[in-house]
Amino acid sequence: MARLPYIEPADADPVTKKVYDDAEARFEMVLNIFKITGNAPEIAEKMWDIYFDILQEGPTLPWIEKELLILKSTKMGDCLYCVTQHEVVSSRLGVHQEKQEHIVGVEYRKSPHYTPGEIAILDLCAHVVLRPETIPAVVWAEVKKHYTDAQIIEIVATIGAYLQVSKFGDALGVQLEEVWHGHEPVLFAVEAPTSKASQHHLKEFMAKQPVG
Repeated sequence: MARLPYIEPADADPVTKKVYDDAEARFEMVLNIFKITGNAPEIAEKMWDIYFDILQEGPTLPWIEKELLILKSTKMGDCLYCVTQHEVVSSRLGVHQEKQEHIVGVEYRKSPHYTPGEIAILDLCAHVVLRPETIPAVVWAEVKKHYTDAQIIEIVATIGAYLQVSKFGDALGVQLEEVWHGHEPVLFAVEAPTSKASQHHLKEFMAKQPVG
C-alpha cells in the first residue's frame, strides 16, 4: 500500500502538471510513481528531469540500449514495478520476449539476440549493481571497445538512476497500476524474485490477472 497519497492530474498544480505531461508522453499515462511525487512539486520537477532525458533517443545512446540497462538493473534489484513497465516499453521499441528473457542471469552472453556491445554493458551493469567498487579491468576494457567516454557516462548514469528510482518506489509502497493487470511477467517468469517483499508483490499481481 502506498505510504503517501497519489496526486491525481485534476488536482495537480502547474509545476506537477508539466511533469505529468512529460510522463504521459513516454508512458502513455501518468504512472503512480509520478503521482506520488506530486506531493512535492518542486522536488518532482527536478527529480524527473534525468529520467525524461533517459527515456528518449540520445544524447549519446539509443533508447533501446538504455532500456536493456533498465531491465537488467531493476530485475537485479527485485523491482516488480519497474520491470513490468519496462518490459512493455522495451517491447514497443523492438525488444522481443526471448531477448528480454535472456537478460536474466548471464544468458545474454551466449544469446544470438545480443551484440558484443550490449553484452559488455550488461556485464558492467551487473557489476555496478553488485560490486561497483571492484569492477574488473577486463569489464571496463570490453565496454571501452564499443563505447565512447560520453556514452559510458550515460550508461552508468542510467544504471544509477534506475537503482535509485526502484528503491524510491519500493520504499513508498508505490503500486502497479491496474492497466498492467493482464501483462504476463517475462523476467520474473524466468527467475522468481528473491526478496520476500517482491515475492509478495508478484503473488498479489498474479492474483489480479484476468481469467480466460
